[in-house]
Amino acid sequence: MPFISLVTMAAPNPGEAELFRRSLVNAGDPARLQQLIARTRAGGTITVAVIGGSITAGAKATTPEKRYGNLIADWWQRKFPNAKVQFVNAGIGATGSNFGALRARRDLLSRQPDFVVVEYAVNDANDQASAEALEGLLRQILSQPNRPAVMMLFTMNKAGGNAQEWHGRVAAHYGVPMVSFRDALWPEIQGERLKWEDVEADEVHPNDRGHAYCAAFVTAVLDRLLDAAPQSAPPEVKPLPKPLLSDLFEHTALFEAEALQPVSNKEWVYDPKLKAWKSDKPGSVIEFDVTGRLLFTMHYVVKGPMGKVRISVDGGTAKELNGWFDQTWGGYRQTNEIARLPEAGKHRLRFELLDDKSPGSTGTEFRLLGIGAAGVPVP
Repeated sequence: MPFISLVTMAAPNPGEAELFRRSLVNAGDPARLQQLIARTRAGGTITVAVIGGSITAGAKATTPEKRYGNLIADWWQRKFPNAKVQFVNAGIGATGSNFGALRARRDLLSRQPDFVVVEYAVNDANDQASAEALEGLLRQILSQPNRPAVMMLFTMNKAGGNAQEWHGRVAAHYGVPMVSFRDALWPEIQGERLKWEDVEADEVHPNDRGHAYCAAFVTAVLDRLLDAAPQSAPPEVKPLPKPLLSDLFEHTALFEAEALQPVSNKEWVYDPKLKAWKSDKPGSVIEFDVTGRLLFTMHYVVKGPMGKVRISVDGGTAKELNGWFDQTWGGYRQTNEIARLPEAGKHRLRFELLDDKSPGSTGTEFRLLGIGAAGVPVP
């Protein structure tokens, strides 16, 4: 069965040509993709990667092979049978581009990807803070010595919302091609030519047909470039421009709980099964030293016997974090910006477990999963 037909077999065809026309937000600078196509034609090995939240991880796809990332990797293998295509799925559910930028070196760049699709449009807020984190993630990828090509994929929630406005500003600054699942399909849903359930499994996660659309919108851009690929040498890749917002997230550090060494500790313990520093004793205190300008914590949030901590940095104004929430769909890793500091020196984070807890909670346990930093000094 032809690939494009996969997206239309489950419901009436709402007009394929118009969908694909709307899906292209910005063709961007094709130089990186043209160079990659030229390299791939010569054979060898290329690595196709995706990074994002639960949509990228494959939530609600019935099999791994039907995730949009796998379908994109399959396109590369079909079009270039003499090449070996490796696939990296760096999606983690319920996480945004801030955590993506913190973990990019570990989960993505360590695999030396040649082509990367970035998808955080529904996990990020449509604001400057998220755009700043996304910019750092893009700068990390684009500055790699193998000059990887990048594309942005904008998905949507059930209200038709996403972070495309702010994400798009950043991507345009770097000439990154952009496609929008939202722009293509939301008008069809509003016009009642397509039902939400035709392409989505719940309020945010595409079903198999939705994943096929995501992949098809990306590969439609690739098909056009492949058809128009120059016979002569492809154009040179332009130098990375100066930051649009900031380069703070270009240089990051991530310390998972197992790598954190307390400088002082009263009644917290490291649990190797949970991979977390935890305590359920109000008044317990643990401290860590971290270097960077922006400091982040990652903790576990779930509807369970969870409590709150008070966090201070260098003895300054304290913030509270809650390990409990009222949703029943499961627990997740929550990333929070704790401090934005004038200098990237060494800073001390103090965690104190509180007596206070949410009314629905039956306990006071708190699990610290990690600490991250952005604006880390470049070695």
